[in-house]
Amino acid sequence: MGTKDVIALLAGAVIVVSFVGSAKSPAATAASPLSNASGTLPGLAPVLSDGDRARARALIARLRVKSRGPNTGYARSRYGENWADSATGVPYARNGCRTRDDLLARDGTGVEYRAGSRCEVVAMKLTDPYTGRLISWRKAQADEVQVDHVVPLNYGWRMGAPRWPMAKRLDFANDPLNLLPVDGRANEEKDASGPSGWLPPQRSVRCAYVTRFAQVALKYDLPVTRADKNAMLAQCR
Repeated sequence: MGTKDVIALLAGAVIVVSFVGSAKSPAATAASPLSNASGTLPGLAPVLSDGDRARARALIARLRVKSRGPNTGYARSRYGENWADSATGVPYARNGCRTRDDLLARDGTGVEYRAGSRCEVVAMKLTDPYTGRLISWRKAQADEVQVDHVVPLNYGWRMGAPRWPMAKRLDFANDPLNLLPVDGRANEEKDASGPSGWLPPQRSVRCAYVTRFAQVALKYDLPVTRADKNAMLAQCR
């Protein structure tokens, strides 16, 4: 299932966006995955309407299920260079900037760049989608904001990524749909968990989070565990 299929499935969902100034481009404060299947807008927003929650459940119901495989052979390098700019077919691909900087600029407000650079983000404010905390971030405290893979790379590895060509793994690791700048401590607590093992502390975005997880899994034809699928459905009741 490709991005166009996901967008078609969710056609008609409403995007609510507010804009703030940034040195590079306007940034939306949040967007529900129901209206952001391309991953071009930042953050997560609560899925509130009965119709949107029903569409989220329909999306999740399409996920294939299998048992989690072994961790044999996993390393971050199996997905290519860390924050490579060489992914294809995704927003920001090959624009000369590292994926991490693209995502910080996408989701941050008051973004500042290193002098003489159009890419390297050195300061910003971030409303963390996982905890709701406002973070005033500077690169000197780089780990305070980390870019999370919604579907973790290790999870993908254990669910079938070893059989993918390298180009697909590179896209999966650098796809903005699968990436959210978040509170570093929350990201470390999540580790490589699926939704049955970890959910955002901020309960209001849990349906949006599992919907995003499902969109990524469907886009890359990645199965999930039965426990994770059940946990995802439960968050969008």
